[in-house]
Amino acid sequence: MTDSINKETANGKTATSNKGNATNNVHESNVYQDNAFPTMPTIPSDRPWLSAYERYGIDATIDMPDDNTSLLDVFERNFSRYGQKTAYICMGATISFKQLDLYSRQIASYLQSLGLVKGDKVGVMMPNILQYPVVALGIIRAGMVLVNVNPLYTSRELSHQLHDSGTKALFIVENFAKTYQEAQDKGQVQHVVVCKIGDMLGMVKGTVVNLVARHIKKMIPAYSLPNSVSFKQALSAVSASKYKRPDMNLSDVALLQYTGGTTGVAKGAMLSHGNLVANMLQISALMDSAFEEDVDASDVILTALPLYHVFSFMVCGMYGMYQGYAGLLIPNPRDLDGLIKEMGKYKPSFIPAVNTLFNGLVHKEGFADLDFSNLKASIGGGMSVLPSVAKEWHKITGLPIVEGYGLSETSPVAAFNPMTIAEFTNKIGIPASSTDMILIDDDENEVALGDRGEICVKGPQVMMGYQNRPEETADTFTANGYLKTGDIGIMDEKGFIKIVDRKKDMILVSGFNVYPNEIEEAMSEHPAITECGAIGVPNDDRGEEPKLFVVKKGEVTEQELLDFGKKQLTGYKRPRHIQFVDELPKSNVGKILRKELRKMEGLE
Repeated sequence: MTDSINKETANGKTATSNKGNATNNVHESNVYQDNAFPTMPTIPSDRPWLSAYERYGIDATIDMPDDNTSLLDVFERNFSRYGQKTAYICMGATISFKQLDLYSRQIASYLQSLGLVKGDKVGVMMPNILQYPVVALGIIRAGMVLVNVNPLYTSRELSHQLHDSGTKALFIVENFAKTYQEAQDKGQVQHVVVCKIGDMLGMVKGTVVNLVARHIKKMIPAYSLPNSVSFKQALSAVSASKYKRPDMNLSDVALLQYTGGTTGVAKGAMLSHGNLVANMLQISALMDSAFEEDVDASDVILTALPLYHVFSFMVCGMYGMYQGYAGLLIPNPRDLDGLIKEMGKYKPSFIPAVNTLFNGLVHKEGFADLDFSNLKASIGGGMSVLPSVAKEWHKITGLPIVEGYGLSETSPVAAFNPMTIAEFTNKIGIPASSTDMILIDDDENEVALGDRGEICVKGPQVMMGYQNRPEETADTFTANGYLKTGDIGIMDEKGFIKIVDRKKDMILVSGFNVYPNEIEEAMSEHPAITECGAIGVPNDDRGEEPKLFVVKKGEVTEQELLDFGKKQLTGYKRPRHIQFVDELPKSNVGKILRKELRKMEGLE
């Protein structure tokens, strides 16, 4: 199935393979030049993982479609092929691929009617509800750029992203409307569409859900956005027949995905149509090696991870839709009882998750009683899966967790384990098809097999760069065009990689990147903090969680600072531990030495 888009694009064009156009120079830069989609890297014949492709039946390369193709062709192919089949399920309600086609065209028409043009940024700030895929696809079909926004952001965090991204329109669930109202910097936002959770659940159920959310569960803080329109108004404002299909190609930006990155503050990774199509085909090459003859029209992919996170967006959203799976949307994955109930009802075939969710489920009463007869694969990503969790998961479900690896900057999948492994490997696997990986030392020299080195990636899924940050983009790539991940790994003689350390100070919380600078900046606004330093400390559930070392002035308690953090930072970023110190370790130029803070914790 990996090349089916090439042979069957929706507009009748016959696409061609890029395979013959690949450069013969492995050192050619992968950074975009003149807004052109990069050619495929040539993989040197001595790369140790190439034999693994053959052994596990994985295509070594993908066939990229013609440059004039885009995600629009992928979407239209899906709508035509799957028609009345269920595309998404949420809270008992469903929409078909045919409905998804209509609704997303209506949203695209609405955006175009506002005077927004190709390339304009449109933000989506909502959990996994039916409106998300409708709006996300509508934005991309309009030729605009989807900006994923974490709905749990504080107004301070939201201000940064709106300003930096240049977002001109925002779709937001009313539960978080007050956050937007209080954002001091709304950037270029001109249009706001407010959604209710129940807007697409049907008249009766939707009304009940909305009333319960507002009046019983008190989930919606009072807000005032006088110039906003409702989602239902936006959906019905302009006929789908008014939609003007834009001319798009692989080099056009489709998604702006914010990340802590490998350096600096949160920034937007620009992912093109080509990046996302490539990664979708790379995932398909992996999955087809195990399931090509076993795809069932009733297959359900559990979508508990938030779609605003790039792992879920690609694996559950883009790839799941490409294959015609029904996405089971879980608005609140923290409600494990509710999640288990949904899993029991729909019996998903594919379960992508992070260690936090795997761990929560295996220790939750009722999970082991589920029927796993439909389960084909459990896919781990976002953060390292603990061997103890993987062992318990395998024991309960009968299948191992298959771990992969990636970053927002790689759309995200860069490496994976074969789907047919018998046991959890505790490794991130081998490079994805058409992907080259090297491990380098501090001087950017490749290290020998078995030696530690920073993992670097080159492939068609690697981002165009960071929005508004050309210098940081350049710093993120090696001189010969490989993306530096900041992760330290060891590659064995078969090409399988194990991550052993992280080069940068970034903290990884439940699969989300958290940069200490952002925590320190936010917490330093408290009047009782003279200075502070943040590091990640181990946590069995989340992998890591932030700890803050504080030099204080005046009287302040640990609890007061923890409460302050709740106002300043979204849940996964806020400090969970506070330690007061007389002074922070610093370099001779005054830089806080986080390495020394980690030593104080016994982590170095």
